Amino acid sequence: MRLDIRLPLGLLFSAVGLLLAIFGLAGNKAVYERSLGININLWWGLVMLLFGIGMFVLGRRGERRSSNTGASVAAPLGRGTSEHE
Repeated sequence: MRLDIRLPLGLLFSAVGLLLAIFGLAGNKAVYERSLGININLWWGLVMLLFGIGMFVLGRRGERRSSNTGASVAAPLGRGTSEHE
């Protein structure tokens, strides 16, 4: 069994990003006065969530692709078979 590192990383970044985004939405607005009113927790939480989802989707796609190619190996068209024999 081969484990693609993108799957656990995707789950980890998605979970931390979701928690950070929720904290940014529910947090005190006075905390963000030092950052010129920009809700840093919300924006970085969303960035981490999107990155995590992207890693997870790419990991699942790679897993699906590797299982499809390993199951059936067919000869390319025009090779290995001769119609004129």
